[in-house]
Amino acid sequence: MGLIKEFKEFAVGGNVMDLAVGLLIGAAFGKIVTSLVDDIIMPIVGIILQGKDFSKLSYKVGEAEVKYGNFIQVSINFIIIGLVLLMVVKALNKMKKKA
Repeated sequence: MGLIKEFKEFAVGGNVMDLAVGLLIGAAFGKIVTSLVDDIIMPIVGIILQGKDFSKLSYKVGEAEVKYGNFIQVSINFIIIGLVLLMVVKALNKMKKKA
């Protein structure tokens, strides 16, 4: 019974709830960043590349198609999310030091 009681305390406690809220906010934030990259940043890059759709850039190697444009677009998403999360963590750490 001790293990079940410990699990119940863990599941009902703040750790699981904080994780769930963080996961939901992270998923929503990911969609915002994807929209930012797809709808704002990449069209500007497309203009710089003389009207090409950046996400469709690819080349064929035999039967395979290497979609390097899409890879670069997803990489930009990752970098933006990483930078914003870094800023959030820095701000939280600064608030903890003041408290």
